Amino acid sequence: MRNSPRETPFLQHELPADGDEDRPEIDRGQLRDVILESLTAGTVRWDRAVSGVTPLGDGTCRLHFGEGTTEDFDLVIGADGAWSRVRPALSDATPNYTGVTFVEIGIDDVDVRHADFARLVGNGSMVAKAGAKVLFAQRNSNGHIRGYVAFRAPQDWQVTAGLDLDDTEAVRTHLLKTLDGWDERLLHLLRHNDGGFISRPLFALPVPHTWEHVPGITLLGDAAHLMPPLGLGANLAMLDATDLATALVTEPGVDDAVRAYESIMLPRLAEAARQCAQGLENLMPPDEPQAGGATGSHQPALQQR
Repeated sequence: MRNSPRETPFLQHELPADGDEDRPEIDRGQLRDVILESLTAGTVRWDRAVSGVTPLGDGTCRLHFGEGTTEDFDLVIGADGAWSRVRPALSDATPNYTGVTFVEIGIDDVDVRHADFARLVGNGSMVAKAGAKVLFAQRNSNGHIRGYVAFRAPQDWQVTAGLDLDDTEAVRTHLLKTLDGWDERLLHLLRHNDGGFISRPLFALPVPHTWEHVPGITLLGDAAHLMPPLGLGANLAMLDATDLATALVTEPGVDDAVRAYESIMLPRLAEAARQCAQGLENLMPPDEPQAGGATGSHQPALQQR
């Protein structure tokens, strides 16, 4: 959604139909707890940081741990996120900065303390954008709203701006200047956030990211397909896990299962990553004014879902 300086700002609502259950939401921390609580005690071994993986050539892999120990496994699944320690055993690809940074913000007890802003966000999420600057706000549980100011800027934007991210008031002033001219109802999130601001530069793996099959090892989630956070990453990770688990219980052997899984997952991730990369370009065009540049040339368009 792009507005020229003379266009009238518009409001778009996307509301689910009664009984629509196609897009259920849950806080990620709560989802993690649900999954962990379903496992037999001791299944997850904490404080065992993996430093690397060595395929042994016989279909098994050796895990190297941070304290210097090793263990051999029939199958290693790299589900260790953007900066995966498992990925290098399969791929030389590394995440690259997309040119976009999100600055995270949060408000607690929003329905009581900030009722007008709570109504603006609604029961789902709200997006306001003007040019290459975007404000996201998402309803979480327990009366919390998580938000992000997103803009195109160098990865070290705070250094360029002479900011210390621990100086909350200085960062607030800078972000308010970045969104100069925006409606005060939107800027409420910046003026009244609880706690500080967290800079989250966006990284993505090359598109497409593929690898040659190696027995005894595979990837899922961000380790396999780190992409801009436009609503696909976590859902794809769960779909990856479901497909891999299904293959492991239906295929005749571990290697057959991994091959079957990768034959489904790799084409899917290539298309999803392409869509997300294009989506980020459409949402935040590189040729629009960037953070620290001209402000006030666009009025934000608002979308609520």
